[in-house]
Formats: sequence, structure tokens, C-alpha cells
Amino acid sequence: MLDRLKSFFGALPRRQGESAVAADDDPHVAAAALMLSVIEADGLHGDAERARLRGALGLAYGLSGAALDEVVAAGEAAHREAVDVSFLTGALARTLDDAAKADFVGILWEIVHADGELHEVEDNTVWRIAELIGVTPHERMVQRRRVREKHGLPDAAWDD
Repeated sequence: MLDRLKSFFGALPRRQGESAVAADDDPHVAAAALMLSVIEADGLHGDAERARLRGALGLAYGLSGAALDEVVAAGEAAHREAVDVSFLTGALARTLDDAAKADFVGILWEIVHADGELHEVEDNTVWRIAELIGVTPHERMVQRRRVREKHGLPDAAWDD
């Protein structure tokens, strides 16, 4: 997973002369905000999911301490200000190629499964994000299956 995170975040462009934290439509901040949307989808704010998010962002940016806190805070602000996940997906849909989009969906599944549980609302949130950034239903399911198999998790009760 760590290599996928580095690859994904490394592929995101930065706007010239601006920090990723300051840019309103920066794909790094959008990615952090979408990760928070997935974490908070079930109404539970699990420490394991939040730790996975911080680990992903810290690894991707090579940040820790106050610098990491700043990126997380920018993602939290974007998440709070967004009416819906569709508001946050544009930057990723415009800047990522198909492989990076699929990798991002895989990262979302990793975060969802960090607490060992999958709630239907989390599944639906990842589905919506995947659709909005242009990941096919087949690829979304491939990513979900890969993460479940990696962690030895059972299929969700509502799966076909």
C-alpha cells in the first residue's frame, strides 16, 4: 500500500508557486478531503481510519508534525465547506490518469477497512467518489476485492 500511496500522491500536480495546503482546488487537498468524507460517512470517527489517513498523507508528502497537521487541517476545511463529495472530485478527475484514479479508489478502500468494518454508507460513498472521478464499476469492485483479500476480510452482507 505504501508504494501505491507514494505513486498516487507523486502523480498529483502542484500549482506553480503555491503550497498544496493553500490552493482551494489543489488535488492534494481534495484527496485529503475525500478521504475524510469516507472516514466520516458512517458517523463514526475511528482512530484507526484517521491514523491510516495521516499515514497516507505523511508518507505521500514526506511530512510529520506541524506540517502534516497543516495538510490535514486544509483537507478538513475543504471537507467541511463542501456541500457534497461531487464538489471535491473535480480536481482529481481533471488531473489523474485512469491508473491513478483506480489507485485512489484502492486507497479509499484501505481507509474504509482500517477499522476492520465496512458499513453500507462507506461502501456507497466510495462508489460515488469512484463514479465522479471516472473509475468504472468493474475497477472499483476489483480494488475493493483486492483490499478485502489482502486483509482477510469477508464480503459485505449486501454484496451480490
